[in-house]
Amino acid sequence: MATHLLSDPEIWKNAWKHDPEAGVNRMHRAGMNPLHSFDSYKTAKSFHDQAFSEEGRNRAARIMGWIQSQGVHFDQISVLDIGAASGGFSIPFAQQGARVTALEPSKTLTELMKNSVPPYLKGSIDIVQVPFENVNVDEKGWKEKFDLVFASMCPAIFGWEMVEKALSCASQFCYISTIAGPKEHNLIQELRPVLGVEEEQAQTSDMFYIMQLLNIYGYSFQTLITRETQVAVMSLDDAVKNTLGWFEFCGMPTDKESLLKAEEYLRKTYAGKKIEVRQGGRFGKVLIRLKDQSMG
Repeated sequence: MATHLLSDPEIWKNAWKHDPEAGVNRMHRAGMNPLHSFDSYKTAKSFHDQAFSEEGRNRAARIMGWIQSQGVHFDQISVLDIGAASGGFSIPFAQQGARVTALEPSKTLTELMKNSVPPYLKGSIDIVQVPFENVNVDEKGWKEKFDLVFASMCPAIFGWEMVEKALSCASQFCYISTIAGPKEHNLIQELRPVLGVEEEQAQTSDMFYIMQLLNIYGYSFQTLITRETQVAVMSLDDAVKNTLGWFEFCGMPTDKESLLKAEEYLRKTYAGKKIEVRQGGRFGKVLIRLKDQSMG
């Protein structure tokens, strides 16, 4: 790319929108509709249980602690939690004194959130069941309404227009987290040589585009890139059932012969055993300062 093109925002916006490795594009490739990912009660409940497990609560505490370390205080501030799911962050924000608007499109997740909010916090959390994509900021009266706009791993924040929309709702801070590198999956790595698929090269990511565009447009922001991994133990049959979805999401071949090769390898290698599945990757967090743009 020529040097003068590096500062052209339209090039970065277009590249992000059409990048096959961008998060939402990967989801569509795998046959997933982000707005309907949690229509199934089983899927939503599994996500909810994970969010409120000891590991999930510790993760939320670490993220909120990082935001606080940048000079953000939660007591008495207004927070818009975009893609609030079942309240994994909305509830802790309210527990620390924030007034929270929890925006979540999934009916199942909003019901789980309503059942999870302690009675003493009912007046501190306003649950709005609507996709952020469908929100008219001006009609809602949300222009610069919230001290902090918070979007953790939310597929609605895809493309610069949606980043700008989130920013437009914030008066002081906007936090966004998303994938910052290739997805890591131990079974995919194990199956690459079996199928003759080469190792993935370094890739772009949603966070890559967000940081580039924030920089071009002159925003003040702080970032943190970390590597996170989740481990699940599943039966051999469950691993085989999940192979197609994993392959679609990771860009692996999904023809009948490839899937059969993968199944044969898994059944031979893990016969009579449980399989440890490790999924994760590099994740990015960015806190954008809209009012006081100096260091906290």
